[in-house]
Amino acid sequence: MDLILWRHAEAEPGEPDLGRRLTAKGIQQAERMAKWLDRHLPATTRILSSPADRTQQTALALKRKFRVVPELAPGASVAAVLAAAGWPDSREPILIVGHQPTLGEVAAFLLTEDEASWSVRKGAVWWLSNRIRGGLSSTVIKVVIGPDFV
Repeated sequence: MDLILWRHAEAEPGEPDLGRRLTAKGIQQAERMAKWLDRHLPATTRILSSPADRTQQTALALKRKFRVVPELAPGASVAAVLAAAGWPDSREPILIVGHQPTLGEVAAFLLTEDEASWSVRKGAVWWLSNRIRGGLSSTVIKVVIGPDFV
């Protein structure tokens, strides 16, 4: 299973948190990353977004259907993200558009099996894959890339 973690692009400060929108720079970041993702994501990829405005704006840049999942809101747990994604058993790739520190915590947990807070830059993608070899399951990094490198 492939799990793609996409942190929302740069957003305005302020409250309410769920209503924060992307800045002009954030819109450009989302559009650049969306172009790269569109070239690499399989057509069968399911896209799940936090209910926050900034994550939905980021997901909209991809111009594909996505589903808003309340359990992916800011402050979501690693367990909630993995449950929403169906990790590691989903038959299709899953793209999660979400927040820090949750996405960094998900990446750290899947790659080290420990709790840690790793940094995921605004607008960046971490593409992870679960594979089974010799009856053992492991998570590997396929790509980590930010909007400044696409």
